[in-house]
Amino acid sequence: MSSKERILGRVRRALTDVTQDDTPPVPERPGRDPQYEQAVARDYLREHGERSVAETVDLLAENLADYRAIVHRTDPGELPYLIMRLLAARGSQYVLVPPGLPPEWMSAADPTRVHDRAVSTPHELDKVESVVTACAVAVAETGTIVLDGSPDQGRRRITLVPDHHICVVRVPEQVVSSVPQALERLDPVRPMTWISGPSATSDIELDRVEGVHGPRTLEVVLVGEGRASADVSA
Repeated sequence: MSSKERILGRVRRALTDVTQDDTPPVPERPGRDPQYEQAVARDYLREHGERSVAETVDLLAENLADYRAIVHRTDPGELPYLIMRLLAARGSQYVLVPPGLPPEWMSAADPTRVHDRAVSTPHELDKVESVVTACAVAVAETGTIVLDGSPDQGRRRITLVPDHHICVVRVPEQVVSSVPQALERLDPVRPMTWISGPSATSDIELDRVEGVHGPRTLEVVLVGEGRASADVSA
């Protein structure tokens, strides 16, 4: 018996108590069991525990910081000045902005704005120090920000090439507890980028390296009415 046959045998034994449903079977193919195409109940938890809106936002901030993102909290009136200070602290002379970014967000910032264009080359994008975007949704349990290429987020590459990414999350409407809840809000045909902290990878000796395939610095701004300004970092 080959390794493949042993593995498939274990899978078949594991499926012996799975009831059949009304899913139309697919034509048999070599090495493929029609039973695999039958639906399996997925009655897993949609979220872990019960939390208030404030507790969910706090959990998001905690997990973002655990992934070495820098978290800021502010209100809509203070947001333009916070973005101005974050860009000034980086010394950014050029900042990339997607076409649908609310103009008031950048109203107090001084750097030259570089617009998201299809003809921009990776070399041109590499000269941009910072990028400012919104997001599609934020997942509290995993500390994940999801971008889906909407006008206020721009093309995927504009958040992968510059070294500094400021991402604004609208609180509480864009914050969910879990990945299943996030998936319900997302269009699967859109080009999605799931971000949990700054770009990082590790070699076989577990030496962490940041910035290999994305920004070395991720700053997340949680903006909501009546939110006091505060910073949270790892």
